[in-house]
Amino acid sequence: MPKVELHVHLEGSIRPETVLKLAQRNNIDLPATDLEGLRDWYRFRDFPHFVQVYVAVTKCIKTADDIELIAREFLEGQAGQNVLHSEVTYTAATVEQFVGIPWPEQEAALKRAMQYGKDELGVSMGLILDIVRGHKPERAIEVAEWAVSSEIVTALGIAGEENRGTSQYVDAFKIARSKDFPIVPHAGETVGPESIWETLEFTDPKRIGHGVRCVEDPKLVRELANRAIPLEVCPGSNVALGVYPTLEAHPLPQMLDAGLYVTINSDDPPMFGTSITDEFARCAEAFEFDEDILWSLVVNAANAAMLPEEAKKDLLRRMRETWPAT
Repeated sequence: MPKVELHVHLEGSIRPETVLKLAQRNNIDLPATDLEGLRDWYRFRDFPHFVQVYVAVTKCIKTADDIELIAREFLEGQAGQNVLHSEVTYTAATVEQFVGIPWPEQEAALKRAMQYGKDELGVSMGLILDIVRGHKPERAIEVAEWAVSSEIVTALGIAGEENRGTSQYVDAFKIARSKDFPIVPHAGETVGPESIWETLEFTDPKRIGHGVRCVEDPKLVRELANRAIPLEVCPGSNVALGVYPTLEAHPLPQMLDAGLYVTINSDDPPMFGTSITDEFARCAEAFEFDEDILWSLVVNAANAAMLPEEAKKDLLRRMRETWPAT
């Protein structure tokens, strides 16, 4: 079925095969030297291990050409799953910090990959440039300035360890809001409703990454439903991180019943042993979603995409024309 994905991290989507290729090309030592060992190392164990893998993978990137490679391979993977449009979170500040590639060179490489996706694969991609919780406020301001001045960045995000808070980056958010530039924070995943309330106060979010912990606060559920703020739900990621013990225990059906604006996403697919296709298939099975529900979830994502109106209409037209039930 045609799909749209709104919550997926570019660095967290790098396939083990690509990591091995980059490590060999750039003489980087990894915990494993063959594909089987690397896949075992990739497999999620706990959050500190996840961060370790994420940072190690980022350090395998050494040049702008490497960035273009991972973005091209990501788009090829999305096209192979019939994902027509993706909005991808990318942590340019971390790449610059660990690897030393200036943002303008990163931006140019990503732009080339996005053009390749459009011309050769027929898929589109927008970029969400994110602030890392824990970075200094001055660094966040720099990221915000990169975002609002870029022709390929569609939103400013904030991710990282949620318990570090959001309010300290208010000056960065002011830059985005002064330009009517969308803000898409991660909130309500590893921290409860208070994290979502904080992002509502300081970011006026266009969408919220995750947001599943809102179900713990009925007042917050009503607020999100009344404001129709899209939630980028990543069920497999939530289970892997231990937010919920099993997929069957996930509050996704409860969220739909409450009238929340829900979309389905994969987050960091190879690290969590999933894909956007797997997410839809597993949710359909676990919650007995019929074609109407699946269609509504895909349409939700398309309507919540940061696209010009004409591009959004074209995306919805392509979805209708290729939907299996039509």
